Amino acid sequence: MRAFRPAAAILSALLCASAVAGNAVPQTDWCKRLVPRLPGVSAQECQRSALVPTGAASLKGFPILLRDVPARNVKEPLRILLLGGIHGDELTAAAIVFQWLQWTGNAPANKFHWHVAPVVNPDGLLASKPQRVNANGVDLNRNFPTPGWKQDAPHYWARKTGSDPRRYPGATPLSEPESRWLNGEMERFRPQVIISVHAPYGVLDFDGPAKPPQRFGRLWFSRVGVFPGSLGNYLGVHKNIPVITIELPNALAMPSDAETRRIWNDMLSWIERNVPQKGAVPAKMPPVQRTAAAPQTAVR
Repeated sequence: MRAFRPAAAILSALLCASAVAGNAVPQTDWCKRLVPRLPGVSAQECQRSALVPTGAASLKGFPILLRDVPARNVKEPLRILLLGGIHGDELTAAAIVFQWLQWTGNAPANKFHWHVAPVVNPDGLLASKPQRVNANGVDLNRNFPTPGWKQDAPHYWARKTGSDPRRYPGATPLSEPESRWLNGEMERFRPQVIISVHAPYGVLDFDGPAKPPQRFGRLWFSRVGVFPGSLGNYLGVHKNIPVITIELPNALAMPSDAETRRIWNDMLSWIERNVPQKGAVPAKMPPVQRTAAAPQTAVR
């Protein structure tokens, strides 16, 4: 019987893996689940998005989906990571990324190499009532390992937000599968600019080593603050990667088609003018170093 123990162990592992996979949402069900929560996105648009599972999943087993859109006829294209739905109750932040994804293959966007993840927090989006936090009650945009996180994040949460459960940073940085996936994606893809879409402040925010954009469509540049554990703080302030935060004016109602197009076109123009295509990011992301942060001006 001893001779069969290794095989039995392998079989057991395979069965466990199958059980975990069985909890994931089937591919044919992704759009069926997502579309009712995405204002202005049709089932056909969702299916045309050609998103594929990254191998990572949310706490409830919904796959984190990504589309890789290579550049056309460009030897060393700029790498752009486009993110939506980090906060699950900001429905338009995910929906507009689905729309923009349809345009990444068109000029001038097709000179860039895109990684697009429209729904970083699927459990928050798909909750019975969409919620900002993930299924573990963690605000993913407070869960990144900024310097001093263990002291700063709990202190800020308690003192500045009154321990608001919608802004709970988690017990430790990168405690959540969704934030761990995103951190790993940044290490793998090494983006030279990151675009993160939120709502409903109706402004642009920016962190990082480039000239801030002044206007995309009707959205004007206005600092909303730098927070312990936020994506902009982690990557823009401490990793020196430009991070554009687009705050749409409404979390439930999409901008007009014309405004959606204007924001997109203005964003592409800003990237072309302000983000160098060579030498912007070393082969490996540098270690985090503490630098002076901008004043915290809002509870985002």
